[in-house]
Amino acid sequence: MTDYRSIVGKAIKVLDTNPDNSQAEGQIWFNQTTGEFKNVLNLEAWSSGGLLSTARKYLGGCGIQTAGLAFGGTTGSNTASTEEYNGSGFSAGGNLGTARRYLEGCGTQTAGLAFGGFSTTTIGNTEEYDGSTWSEQTDLSTVRKGLAGAGIQTAGLAFGGHDGSSILANTEHYNGSSWTNGGALSTARRYLAGAGTNTAALAFGGRAPSNTGATEEYNGSSWTTSPGSLNDSRGYLAGCGTQTSALAFGGYNNKTSTEQYDGSTWSTKPALATGRESLSGGGATAAAAVAFGGNTTAVQSLTEEFTSSTNLFTGAAWASIANFPDSRAYCGGSGGTPTSTLVFGGYDGPGLGGFLSTGAEFDSSAWTATGDYVIDVVGVAGLGPVIAGLGCGGYKDNATNVTTSAEYDGSSWTSGNSANVVGQAAFMAGVQTAASMGNRSGDEDGHEQYDGTNWTTATNTPVSGGGGSMMAGTQTALLMYGGEASGTRKRTEEWNGSSWTSGNSMSLDRRQGSHGGTQTYAIAGGGDSNPGIFGDTELWDGTSWASSASMGTARFYQVGGTSVGSGGVTSNIAATGRTPGSTTSNNCEEFTGGTTAFNIKTLTTS
Repeated sequence: MTDYRSIVGKAIKVLDTNPDNSQAEGQIWFNQTTGEFKNVLNLEAWSSGGLLSTARKYLGGCGIQTAGLAFGGTTGSNTASTEEYNGSGFSAGGNLGTARRYLEGCGTQTAGLAFGGFSTTTIGNTEEYDGSTWSEQTDLSTVRKGLAGAGIQTAGLAFGGHDGSSILANTEHYNGSSWTNGGALSTARRYLAGAGTNTAALAFGGRAPSNTGATEEYNGSSWTTSPGSLNDSRGYLAGCGTQTSALAFGGYNNKTSTEQYDGSTWSTKPALATGRESLSGGGATAAAAVAFGGNTTAVQSLTEEFTSSTNLFTGAAWASIANFPDSRAYCGGSGGTPTSTLVFGGYDGPGLGGFLSTGAEFDSSAWTATGDYVIDVVGVAGLGPVIAGLGCGGYKDNATNVTTSAEYDGSSWTSGNSANVVGQAAFMAGVQTAASMGNRSGDEDGHEQYDGTNWTTATNTPVSGGGGSMMAGTQTALLMYGGEASGTRKRTEEWNGSSWTSGNSMSLDRRQGSHGGTQTYAIAGGGDSNPGIFGDTELWDGTSWASSASMGTARFYQVGGTSVGSGGVTSNIAATGRTPGSTTSNNCEEFTGGTTAFNIKTLTTS
């Protein structure tokens, strides 16, 4: 009888702990700690990624799963917006020279190519991206929209599409400066997808004029029809990969279908979580792809990643937790952790009679009432944790801004020395004995520090952000971002204990959103800005901001604790706040950062 060792080449090992690397794939071992047989299997699945900052359809895309590029499209009107994907979220890039939809692209995040599309008419405009800016190049020989592409910036391929009156079969090659004609597709079509290089390309799907699953391979001069057609014929789909390892996903009428091509046939793979059409994406092979944007009943900002791996990927997400005891907004709090969050003061309306001094603390499962703050106040700055809280400033129920400061010891508040300047709508970072308080209404570029006894005026911030400027970090490694004042709502500034330095801006204007973390890892969730209250989230990695999962409840002026791990923000609490319609809320939710885990399975008998 053939045994396991002769088949696999290794004996079944007895281990105290499970292995944590891909070399264990396909192996079986006995975990003597748990008394179970284990193995690792390859997993294929779509998981959620960070949202596009600008929801759109009919967009162009290129790059790979960890370095993607999204550009152009329509939000209802044509956009020139470009966004760069880092494997978890999007950050802003340089705008296209020509805003358009129905365009196509190829190449990489730092060497991209965009061509064709529709502005006010069908165009052949070609632009190159260098990682920060787009530059105009020679136009396509044939204007077209709804086309497909393949290759790289200096060796691109454009094929199919529609010139405004006819469906096209012709192909063009780009050499880094100009376009020349290549071989024609066997089946003229538009709204198709492509993959591969300019000498080994793949064309699949589209409308010719009805939905087709036809697949063709290109050798650099001519197209050959593959015997393998898509199982789900469709147009308005997206694709990526190579001629022998391609992925097709989404499509007309909000398809979730995903299929993989192996060089001869298409096989069904796990479906997209959200079916959509007119999307785009990127990926070096069928084993690692990213899909973004598109349309369902409305334009979408959704991003999903397809991975074939021994690792299990779980995307970042917001999830509901226990509600606050009452509905309120404009509270003090935050600065603690999700297991030790302090919330106090605020407003439950109407009028001055709605000002509050009450509070509650969160222990990761339930809210418990705390001792009352020293005054009824809204817009008070605060931090935690529960055993060492701090509050300062705000707007009192006699309709005046105050300098009042108080400390919390886990059961009661004690008045302390006042701040130097009155003001409301500030935030704080640090700890009770070494805190920083930033811009506020009444002191729009102000910066004060607390040493556990006294408040001291520190160097003003470079710009007057006004109230609602969010904060993270410590007194000597501080991050301030967003704000009330027009033109400053995307700003990011870093304080090193002696001076301020401007950093890269957020993608979205915002004030008074979820905040917290460190100077190198911070969160900005939700907030208020033109055009209103929203739930979009961005994460800071010490250099730039990238989009992440959206909040379940759009809001601003929410508060709560934050935790940071070795790779970024792992958790954040958003408690209470103001929601659309000018209503206060008792809703609370928690952000959990994306995780990667080895896909270990327990073997059982049936």
